[in-house]
Parts: sequence; structure tokens; C-alpha cells
Amino acid sequence: MSKAATMSEDEQQAWVRKQYQEATKYLAEKGVVSGSVQIEESRYLVPLLTVWKIIAIDGQKYWVLCGDLPTDHSAAEVAGNAREALKHFSLKWQVQAENLLKANEPSRHEQAQVLISRADGLYKLQEDESLW
Repeated sequence: MSKAATMSEDEQQAWVRKQYQEATKYLAEKGVVSGSVQIEESRYLVPLLTVWKIIAIDGQKYWVLCGDLPTDHSAAEVAGNAREALKHFSLKWQVQAENLLKANEPSRHEQAQVLISRADGLYKLQEDESLW
């Protein structure tokens, strides 16, 4: 049984709210002040991940990914929808992992392996027609 199946509706909603708070906190740490979220374009897969389309107070739009994976963001222009955003993050993380491995710093290899694993998982999720 999946973890989501064992969570009550209230627990699932609380998890989603927490991920939104994490996303806006992450953006704030990057110097971006969140204004609003485009709920109709955002997606979540409890308890794995959320993909938020957030509009900053300066009007800039961002895709923000968080959940049981590294939190990350990109300008909204990189993807037309949440599914394409997952593919973008997957490819972005593959490149980042490759660069970490090329740097030949053993201390970074574990981070690279996490990125590779999560990138693979994201790619599989965006390929899964049943989710979209």
C-alpha cells in the first residue's frame, strides 16, 4: 500500500500546504518574493513531489519542484506545463550530475548519484500517461 493511500485527506492537504511553504521559502532564500501560485497549472503527487507555478511579486513566473527530492526552480519559460517542467528538471539534474562526476571530487559523487536517481524517477513520472 502506498504512503498516500494510508494518509487521510486532511494529512494529504497538510502535506501539500507544507510543500507550498517549502517552495516559497526556497524562492525567498534565492531572493525571489512569491506573490501568488497558479493552482490550475501546478501539480502534486502526494507524498512524492509538488510542481508549483509561482508568480513572484515582480511578475516573473517560476516552476518550483519540491517534496521527497531536492528542491529546485527554473523560469517558467522552460516548460509549457507541469509535465514538461518535470522533464526539464530531470534533464537539468542529469547535466548537473555529469558535471559533478567530471569534477572528479569524490566528496561530490554521492550528491551526483542522488541527482541521477531523482532525475531518472522524474523522467519516468513525466512519461507515465496515467498521471497526466
